[in-house]
Parts: sequence; structure tokens; C-alpha cells
Amino acid sequence: MIKVKICGLKSASSVQQAIISGADYLGFVFYNKSPRYIDPLGVKYLSDLIPKEIKKVGLFVDVSSHEVEAILTETQLDYLQLHGQETPQLVRELKSRFGIPIIKAIGISNKSDLKQIDKYEMVCDKLLIDTKASPLMNLPGGNGLTFDWELLSTRKFACPWFLAGGLTSKNVTKAINISGATQVDVSSGVEIELGVKDNVKIADFINVVKNGDKDRR
Repeated sequence: MIKVKICGLKSASSVQQAIISGADYLGFVFYNKSPRYIDPLGVKYLSDLIPKEIKKVGLFVDVSSHEVEAILTETQLDYLQLHGQETPQLVRELKSRFGIPIIKAIGISNKSDLKQIDKYEMVCDKLLIDTKASPLMNLPGGNGLTFDWELLSTRKFACPWFLAGGLTSKNVTKAINISGATQVDVSSGVEIELGVKDNVKIADFINVVKNGDKDRR
């Protein structure tokens, strides 16, 4: 069964829709430059709606351990997702200090970028392979752009991973088939505008992923 992560959630309505539709992970953005930013108290409130079997992921960008600690005093997270220029050493330090599994996002635009995977897959619990952001983009991810999924088609990963980057209900089945992904992450692909989730799109995306998986068995 393909697993789905809905990222950038901010409202009770979208959280409830993701839960009802069958999401496996819910992502909350703690990067205050993002239109998807939510404060720790907001996540604490939404966490009361989330069953334990659905994992809560906190997304951070080039954050210090002190900032992570401050957020963890307000809300409980099942994963820390690092979406900046964090080094493998920092990944080890955060994992050791907080005892929380780490998801490291890696941006891909061409074959040479795959070398980054080698640096992180032995120190992370999961990877998130996203479209590499250009220097002109304000956000490190969630920009609605895809990359060449063929780059991953023969890759053997040493840890579980998510496919991200411009996924929608219209292209996710093709993306899964080409890349071999068993977990997918979506943010902009279920929005009606930047930072605003659409419940119909959330339901459609999860339905396509879950039904597509059944069709292949």
C-alpha cells in the first residue's frame, strides 16, 4: 500500500479531511517565511484531532536545536523533517538529542544531485526526494514543480523514502510507476492557492494513490 503525506496543513477542516481520506502522515510547517507556516500552539490544537496511528511531521528549515526544543515543548511530533542545508552531522545531533526519527529532504534536478542521497541515507530514518529549488525561489520546497522521475527508477535506497515535487492527482500514478516510490508527499498539489488547502483535492489525491496501488496488485 502506497503511503501518503499531506504537508502544509493549517486548519482543522483540512486535517479532518486528510484523516477521513486515509492519509498516513500529516505535515506541519514551522518555517515562518512560508505561507504554510503554523505556530506550535496551532499544531498542539490540531494534534487533538489526529489518531495516534497517523504520524505528525514537523518541517524545519536550517533550524537550531534550541528552536526545535522550544517547539517540542509545545507539541509532540513523530518525525522531524529537515528541508534546508542541514549537514549529516546536524542530522545525527538532532536525532541523538531528541530521540525523534528524522526525514531529510533532498532536492533533485539532474543526475549529479543524486550524490546527495549517499550522504544522508545512512544517517536518516527516511528521505524525501523533492524538486531542487532554484536560487530565485523563496521556498526550499512546495513550489509545485516536478523533476525527471526516471532519475530514481533504478536507484536502490538504503532507507525508506518519499517522492515529492509537483505531485497532483493527475500525475501521481505516473510518478509512482516511473520512480518506484512507495510513499508520496504533496502540498501545493492539494491547494486552491498558495498555503490554502482544498478538501476536494486532498480527497482526490489520496483516493487516486490508494486506488492506484490496489489496481497494480
